[in-house]
Amino acid sequence: MTRLVLWLAVLGAVFAALSTSYRFGARAAERASEWAGHDLRVRLTRRILDPRGGAETGRLAGELTNIATGDARRVGGVNVVLPSAIAALTGLLVSAAALLWISVPLGLVVLLGAPPLLWLGHLLGRPLERRSAVEQERAAHASGVAADLVAGLRVLKGIGAERAAVDRYRRTSQESLAATVRAARAQAAHDGAILALTGVFIAVVALVGGRLAASGEISVGDLVAAVGLALFLLSPLQLFAWVNAELAQGRASAKRIAAVLAAPPAVAGGEAPLPDPVRGHVCLSGVHHGPLSGVDLDVAPGELLGVVAPDPAAATALLSALARDADPPQGTVTLDGTPLSTLDPADLRAAILVAAHHTTLFAGPLMANVTPVRAAGDGPVARAMAAATADEVARGLPDGADTVLGERAQSLSGGQRQRVALARALAADPPVLVLHDPTTAVDAVTEARIAAGIREMRAGRTTIVVTTSPALLAATDRVAVLDGGTVTVVGRHTDLVAADPTYRAAVLA
Repeated sequence: MTRLVLWLAVLGAVFAALSTSYRFGARAAERASEWAGHDLRVRLTRRILDPRGGAETGRLAGELTNIATGDARRVGGVNVVLPSAIAALTGLLVSAAALLWISVPLGLVVLLGAPPLLWLGHLLGRPLERRSAVEQERAAHASGVAADLVAGLRVLKGIGAERAAVDRYRRTSQESLAATVRAARAQAAHDGAILALTGVFIAVVALVGGRLAASGEISVGDLVAAVGLALFLLSPLQLFAWVNAELAQGRASAKRIAAVLAAPPAVAGGEAPLPDPVRGHVCLSGVHHGPLSGVDLDVAPGELLGVVAPDPAAATALLSALARDADPPQGTVTLDGTPLSTLDPADLRAAILVAAHHTTLFAGPLMANVTPVRAAGDGPVARAMAAATADEVARGLPDGADTVLGERAQSLSGGQRQRVALARALAADPPVLVLHDPTTAVDAVTEARIAAGIREMRAGRTTIVVTTSPALLAATDRVAVLDGGTVTVVGRHTDLVAADPTYRAAVLA
């Protein structure tokens, strides 16, 4: 009775220790998993938002979001998997030691049989890893397509392309579903094969133990203990199967994350300091970039220059070169005599702000979309709002400039969104501001007021307006025509309208 009570107490202590260890171990593993996933999301976000760019090349926004969420979570989950693998290995080794104590042949069966079993499990995980990678890629692509379609839903309805959009998403979704089914089949085949191997392994241990008991080399009690240990081995071996499957999927996710983190930057970083102060003298010399072929253009400090580009691709290439989204393979772009390629992209964009035609407004108060750091009554912000006539937009909303806008400010009309975006660009007050078609969705009267507001607001500051709007071009100091990949003529708007048929057709048609 004394020994029975003693060993019952020992079992109770072991159970309490194991239970406590599991609680704290699982808590620590989950914490490590969440922190690892968070760290990966931060690293991915930092890389995607890197001023040098490059991470978004060839990837949809929704795909990048999927990588930063689902894939980061799977890789972070490895911190839960590894402690489980260590626990399973510990259980396996302890069982092997106990079997060695009962019988050397039984212990050797476990010690010599477990490594090949684990290696076979690794080989069986290879197809699962490949199919998991395809599944994650298809799911990410489907998320990206869905995000793009939702963002452009209003436009799709306007042009009657809803059916085509639905068909496109259905095809993408079906491809994602097929990849998911293939991955699920690979998972089922993997788990079934591992379970079969595990059953065979345990049967071998029981068979060897039975033959040893039949020959009298071990007692019946030892046989019962050996069979009990063999059955116990089912848990760590099944845990190894789960670990192997999770690691296979984690490796597939890790490759996708690594591809984003290792994506080469679109432009190299520069170390030259910005001119102090920035006068705003912009000069393009022999620039070859996409459809641009030898562009020469000199913008004087404080000048309001209009650029007319009948070819939209030429306008996009010009904006890309000025924003340093990409460095021209030939020619130079300079700011106050300093080549842009020698400047750090983050510093450069504080000096040259390129406000693209397609801008994004965010969910939140209207004023937070104009400026996150200044109050609505701040002088420069109020002037910017008035110059862009965004103050009229604010007055028409229930709570004025504090009205909370929905996602992408879809509650506003296209013209209202343009005016708010223009106010944001003007409120930033950079030394050089480049605007691309900022008034395509507003009426002619409002456009004329905006043109006057831009000229007044940007007096003494270099401003380049890429547009074909006669109202905006009439407010400029000079107009440069970018045709055939090069600057063909430079002059005042009124002179060009009177003397240049090509210009007149591009602007007044």
